[in-house]
Amino acid sequence: MAFLNETYDVNELPQGNSDFAPLPAGWYSVTITGAELKNTKAGNGQYIAVRYDVTGPTHQGRVVFGNLNIKNPNPKAEEIGRQQLGDLMRAIGLSKVTDTDQLISGSLQIKLAIREQEGYEPTNDVKGYKSVSGGVPTFAAPASPSAPQSAKSAPPWKK
Repeated sequence: MAFLNETYDVNELPQGNSDFAPLPAGWYSVTITGAELKNTKAGNGQYIAVRYDVTGPTHQGRVVFGNLNIKNPNPKAEEIGRQQLGDLMRAIGLSKVTDTDQLISGSLQIKLAIREQEGYEPTNDVKGYKSVSGGVPTFAAPASPSAPQSAKSAPPWKK
């Protein structure tokens, strides 16, 4: 038993919003507020569990969860998860990630779909990522040190 050192009155406590219905399909602005590396149930893979807090244009304050498979015995599942991680990183402007904490506070837009599940309530799945401005930033490969560029040389598309 643990004493709370305070008396809590149910009439004085705030009432929560118990709306767990999936959000309508579409694009939502979100901020990543949690990202954690977890092992799969089978113990033979890993995924990043991501928490997205919706900031707009509607449903502010709602939370959506998504998983990114980064190690999986199924090569296709791993490929899809790594592609999703890359899309997420591009959307929040990261070129490299070594720690899940680097994803936290990233703002982006996610595309939600509704997935029906036999025996369970419908749920949201994250199906796409883009930057808050709507575009997907690209990252240039670093210039090769053995091939310095002259300031006067024309860009490749003008040659």
